[in-house]
Amino acid sequence: MSSSCIEDLSIRDNQWYRIVHEMLSMADIEINGSRPFDIQVYNPNFFKRVLQQGSLGLGESYMDGWWECERLDIFFQRVLTAGLENKLPHHLKDIFNIAIARLTNLQSKKRAWIVGKEHYDLGNDLFTLMLDRYMQYSCGYWKDATTLEEAQEAKLRMICEKLDLRPGMKVLDIGCGWGGLSAFAAKHYGVSMVGVTISAEQQKLAQARCAGLDVEILLQDYRELNQQFDRIVSVGMFEHVGPKNYQTYFNVVRRNLKPDGLFLLHTIGSNRTDMNVDPWINKYIFPNGCLPSIKHIAQASERCFVMEDWHNFGSDYDRTLMAWHERFKQGWPQLAANYSERFERMFRYYLNSCAGAFRARDIQLWQIVFSPEGIEGGIRVPR
Repeated sequence: MSSSCIEDLSIRDNQWYRIVHEMLSMADIEINGSRPFDIQVYNPNFFKRVLQQGSLGLGESYMDGWWECERLDIFFQRVLTAGLENKLPHHLKDIFNIAIARLTNLQSKKRAWIVGKEHYDLGNDLFTLMLDRYMQYSCGYWKDATTLEEAQEAKLRMICEKLDLRPGMKVLDIGCGWGGLSAFAAKHYGVSMVGVTISAEQQKLAQARCAGLDVEILLQDYRELNQQFDRIVSVGMFEHVGPKNYQTYFNVVRRNLKPDGLFLLHTIGSNRTDMNVDPWINKYIFPNGCLPSIKHIAQASERCFVMEDWHNFGSDYDRTLMAWHERFKQGWPQLAANYSERFERMFRYYLNSCAGAFRARDIQLWQIVFSPEGIEGGIRVPR
């Protein structure tokens, strides 16, 4: 459909159009403008849909091809910087979903496997093309890096050095993904790794990648762990734990960590303490996910640990996501036979909207180092 629908004066006189036009003008975004971050609207029902359905309507209408934007990342950066998400109406379904998240445990042992099946099991072909050679599906560290490969290797090395890994140590990787960190630590630091994941596809590839190394990859829920480890690390998994399980999570880590051990938590974080559930992300990308706040983490961890270090490098996630997006675009011709065009639009929307959110500093990326009882003399944490 041509964007000429907006040239119809009846559309411009429509109340839904006027409201959206006024809101977007607060972020200096034009409807059918010529700049990369302006939106091109192809369906006149777009305006009503977004105002009635909020975040879910915005994302689904993009997936349906109702609107386009050359630079979605900049569009979302501007929208979030202007605070437009707070001006959108809260759709009744969104309110219901948040209420359900408050009242029920969406990340129970039974439900915890949903995200593994619906997102991480999408296909190793997709993630192999999009990610770096270490298959790191989490924020890279771009302090001295110029490529995704360098940024992810720098992140892995920093984690190992923050944990002060030494040969012979036994290390637990909660949410080990495709085994990149486990393989890196075993190979370069001489440690014995145990990784756990709730994705069958991740387990298969991780076992293959770690063949010949002192690495064991388990398909199980973290709550079933009951061993003793010198170090514990968890990268990009805490976002799936859920507020009702935060205390249980830290209790499990404490139970499995030796008294003189260290624990590193790497997680996306929210500036606000609420349920932090985006309806579109929850439906299409990470079902039952929830971003923790500083307060969430502090309250749940204080009974179990001393916080030794808190490192925020959330702006690096912007560069990481944009690098993933570039690789996704380049790799799409090889993926197109296995995925629909609607999936392709969904995934591009996901990567760019998240990049814009990190660029606007609406969400953060934290690495936190804990010890059970406090390290005598403190620790010097690498950056």
